[in-house]
Amino acid sequence: MASAAMKRSPTLAIFATGFVILWVIIASFPFLWTLWGSFKVQGDFFSKADWTNALWGTRTIVETGDAFTTHAYSGAWIDQEFWRASLNTFIVVFFTVIISLTFGTLGGYALARSGYRYAFWLLMIALVFRAMPHITLVSGYLLPFFEWNVWGHLPTSIIVLVAINQPFTLWMLHSFFLNIPKDLDESAMVDGCTRFQAFRYVIIPVMWPGVITTGLFSFLLAYNDFAVTAMLLSQENQTMVPKIASFLGSTFEEGNVMFAVAAVVSATAPLFVLILFFQRQIVSGLTAGAVKG
Repeated sequence: MASAAMKRSPTLAIFATGFVILWVIIASFPFLWTLWGSFKVQGDFFSKADWTNALWGTRTIVETGDAFTTHAYSGAWIDQEFWRASLNTFIVVFFTVIISLTFGTLGGYALARSGYRYAFWLLMIALVFRAMPHITLVSGYLLPFFEWNVWGHLPTSIIVLVAINQPFTLWMLHSFFLNIPKDLDESAMVDGCTRFQAFRYVIIPVMWPGVITTGLFSFLLAYNDFAVTAMLLSQENQTMVPKIASFLGSTFEEGNVMFAVAAVVSATAPLFVLILFFQRQIVSGLTAGAVKG
């Protein structure tokens, strides 16, 4: 029986390796193809006559004298000021994550340590708000934003994104706090710490994997958002995703598709770097939140 298992293991290993390689190719192909095409002209990347023009850069050579060109990047970043949209995205993401984590850690800790029944109902209400379509919250904020003459500015999108994201951070951080023994709090308070000092100096250092994991998901929500930022921000204050959509043009205005392609690559690349940099914290944070005890 053991020998049969030994005979099957090489075949299983080959199958598993092949499946992983196939999955990586399928998953990475759209980004790699977009990255390659961003250095071509539109006549090559969107060629209807022959799709292989995107590989060899036939029209790119004719128009620029080289098989590769950075025209799409210079046009998007400099001519269309995509750098401004990137800066706006950084501001929105930074404050959304900081505010969400601040209220999420304090609220999650309070609910996890509370022995009252209202903690459960507060989490249920938060879950209801999290399940609501984003457009519902946006429409609710539009009237006061117009009346206070603050529509179109970055703080408006930050407020709504925090409102959308806060129930998620509460739930996720609450689950992490439940996995931390109350003995840590009590030992710290026996040693002379106040409740807040125990939270700050004892619990938070243990909670860092969970905080980083929650912060990453909050980052992705704000970074990739389109509905909220497109409806609440003026054209000069656009973030990256609505700005990319504007490159595609409309029925009344011609766009530049290659600007959008270059901008997509520029917006996606930081996500790969972020995941690679924080992969250990993400894995340990998810594991800590999934294991009870």
